[in-house]
Amino acid sequence: MTKFNLSMITGALLASSAAFAQVTAITGATVHTATEQGTLNNATVLIEDGKIKAINPENVTASEIVRANGLVLTPGFIGSMNQLGLVEVGAVANSRDASDEKAGLDFDPSYAFNPRSSLIPYARKGGITQSVVSPINYDGSFQGLAFTANLSGEFDSVADKHTAFVIYLGAKGKGSRALAFQQFIEKLEGQKAKLAKKDDKKEGAKPSGEERVLSQLLNGEMPVVIHASRAADIAQIIKLKSEYGLDIIINGAADAVLLADELAKAEIPVIVSAVANLPSDFDAMHATLENAGKLEKAGVKVLLAIAGDSSHNLYQLRFDAGIAVSNGMSFDSAIKAVTSNVADAFDIKGGKIAVGQPADLVLWSADPFELSTKVEKMWINGEEVKTDSRHDKLRERYTTDSELPRAYTK
Repeated sequence: MTKFNLSMITGALLASSAAFAQVTAITGATVHTATEQGTLNNATVLIEDGKIKAINPENVTASEIVRANGLVLTPGFIGSMNQLGLVEVGAVANSRDASDEKAGLDFDPSYAFNPRSSLIPYARKGGITQSVVSPINYDGSFQGLAFTANLSGEFDSVADKHTAFVIYLGAKGKGSRALAFQQFIEKLEGQKAKLAKKDDKKEGAKPSGEERVLSQLLNGEMPVVIHASRAADIAQIIKLKSEYGLDIIINGAADAVLLADELAKAEIPVIVSAVANLPSDFDAMHATLENAGKLEKAGVKVLLAIAGDSSHNLYQLRFDAGIAVSNGMSFDSAIKAVTSNVADAFDIKGGKIAVGQPADLVLWSADPFELSTKVEKMWINGEEVKTDSRHDKLRERYTTDSELPRAYTK
């Protein structure tokens, strides 16, 4: 009898706990959805169980209410093609895990991802809630596998280990890019032949890691990010998609404006830097500040990323987006270029304010692309996270009055 009563009480408590699950309501916000709904004024967004439960519900029942009072709410921004969490100090070899001279086509750097990297809180200050992190191979064309991680700082923050395969088919300081194209095609052809034999029901050995990656590419199960900028190379890449049915994303794409219509027709997204405005080499003779806007208007899906040291400078992504807007890109498209376009191109969750999407949200003090704007609140998977970084701690340390000798003066 006692056991029955206890079980009844336990059941009632569990039911009560479920009934009063944490629900957060963000009210009175200017919401940039990054969807076909566009911008919603004076809107309410409900968060429950890590996801967006409702937008503008008739009735609001919440355990926490955040009154935005007109502040701007966007999806969390998504960084891409950086080494965030794989490098701490670029000049210190033992803090770099994004490459290995023995790495093959199936190199998976996610095993080395450090969610407690000091660069992650700094990136959060720029509104970044997720990142597509890429390996980098300075000595060869095949880079390895990119993965997706959220920036919560938790040890389970790697969400997808096989987000994309990355290959470099651009200019080479030594040798010819032609060999890289040839080797990639030969690997695709070789795996295509193996898959055909398998379809004939002939038993074979267990596939290697390289074979599994190539099969995913040929079956359209994983995109391939091809780094290339020269128009002639981009034309070859368009043919690759046509011949092998690959899901292709082009990274760099400085000369993509010359083939904008063809890229739009082939439905190939491009990752560009909004601030690339100089012909840095013979592959980038058409790099200008207007490229992102021109590609957008041609119907190309544009993703914005940080050029150069993107791991340490990912915070600046919102500023680059603002520069793109100043040079012809529409504001809504710039929002999508750092949110939903990234999520769609890499087939990852997030990047949109829509029912059922992960509650990766950023509440801004004003226009997120303005220099003076700051993050007021941030949620990753529905949990509020802080934006305090090492920079804040250092500022506090060196500006706080103390009887102790100053550690640093200038």
